Amino acid sequence: MSLLDITELTHSFGDGFLYKDANLTLNKGEHMGIVGQNGAGKSTLIKLCTGQIVPDSGRIAWQPKITVGCLDQYAQIEKEMTLESFLKSAFFNLYGIESKMNELYDQAANGDFSVLAAAARYQEQLEHHDFYMIDTQIEQVASGLGLLPIGLDRPIMQMSGGQRAKVILAKLLLEKPDILLLDEPTNFLDKEHISWLSGYLKDLENAFMVVSHDYDFLEKAVNRICDIDNGKLTKYYGTYSEFLKKKTLLREDYIRQYSAQQREIKKTEEFIRRNIAGRKSKMARGRQKQLDRLERMEELDQKEIKPVFHFTCPPITETEHLNVRHLSVGYHYPVLSGIDFAIKGGQKVVITGFNGIGKSTLMKTLTGQLTPLGGSFTFSDQVITGYYEQDLIWKDDTKTPLEIVSDFFPSLPSKEVRRLLSRCGISSKHAAQEVGTLSGGEQAKVKMCLFLIKPCNFLIMDEPTNHLDIQAKAALKTALTEFPGTVLLVSHEEAFYKNWADRVIPVGKGKSLFS
Repeated sequence: MSLLDITELTHSFGDGFLYKDANLTLNKGEHMGIVGQNGAGKSTLIKLCTGQIVPDSGRIAWQPKITVGCLDQYAQIEKEMTLESFLKSAFFNLYGIESKMNELYDQAANGDFSVLAAAARYQEQLEHHDFYMIDTQIEQVASGLGLLPIGLDRPIMQMSGGQRAKVILAKLLLEKPDILLLDEPTNFLDKEHISWLSGYLKDLENAFMVVSHDYDFLEKAVNRICDIDNGKLTKYYGTYSEFLKKKTLLREDYIRQYSAQQREIKKTEEFIRRNIAGRKSKMARGRQKQLDRLERMEELDQKEIKPVFHFTCPPITETEHLNVRHLSVGYHYPVLSGIDFAIKGGQKVVITGFNGIGKSTLMKTLTGQLTPLGGSFTFSDQVITGYYEQDLIWKDDTKTPLEIVSDFFPSLPSKEVRRLLSRCGISSKHAAQEVGTLSGGEQAKVKMCLFLIKPCNFLIMDEPTNHLDIQAKAALKTALTEFPGTVLLVSHEEAFYKNWADRVIPVGKGKSLFS
């Protein structure tokens, strides 16, 4: 049974089309991953489905009376709400039924026995929806997403951005709508919690659509793929790895058919050109009519943008590059303390741990954005640091990537700025577009371009793979592998760093960072 029907969807962005006469259906129980290159229109598709954006043309129709839940990582939350009270708000309707039931039972206790039947019906509703298991459900989801260590009585206003995003996701899962729409739900999750979420979604009876660049997650969680490519929405049945094989074969077959048709068209056009005024003019006119009626195959967009990242590294030695001693980091109070570690020149070190534990706070302290609350750290004199921050925040998001890079490096000629952006996977069209209108992946590539231009021999990177598509991740992995300098990286994607990192340092609740 179809829950969502998208027919002849056309939507433009800037001076190009994201989709043109595209069609897609989501059926009951289907678990669909939405994939495509950065800028293909994955997040836009979610916004179109929720009515946040109106399509240029086409129809998006939901089955009547179904509930749709969408992950909104920027949802407004009352500041005084605790984690527990916010999660319990997912069951607002059930608590309302309980209140009505209790009122009726109070009336019965006072002698009005006529209300007992109605009270019993309310109780049956509560039991049918597992009302008396709410606390257990909350604990299971909070534990799975790593929220229990924070404390259920913790005010949400005291949480980090990553923790807050997980809280919003937890509430959405507890609400159990008929259809879930999730846009990059793994960006703020650690590998243990990504594993839990993939298992939870896999076992879910209800349908969902999820945008993700975490392909291990998609492989485990989904049984359908919606591939956004060449302005079309193509639905594939099976796992993500099965989709890749099918798409490769179909693409190769299409290119063969297209090439054969083009050869035949050129051959026919040449015959018409040579014979339209000669003895075979009647035959030539017949061929022209055949050509006019021919349904021509569209040329596939072969311009798959594959970024190439390269870090310029000033000379280094293998002496100690960073020495951290008894460091305490935080804002008003320490979130990590007693931190001791050292990194030699050329070493590649990865820091992992639960979101909100203090990894980004440590990075901001080491880069001078925050003042240490105790202890010390020292970089050697030869170190030139470069810092990649995970947040996509711009001083002026109405500026184009061309303007942003030119403002940062005014000595660079315009032609060189365009070349650098192109190497980072930013098309000429997107380079001239307001950065705030670009997808998260494209914005991340603009940030990467700024990061690459300045020579440095010590890279400090906070979750650089967030938002990046598979081509960009592969390019970054290659660049970091080949980089002769020192790397200190925060990441939750083990598949990204496991083949090139020299050391992995886990940070856990209640324990310091030692090495």
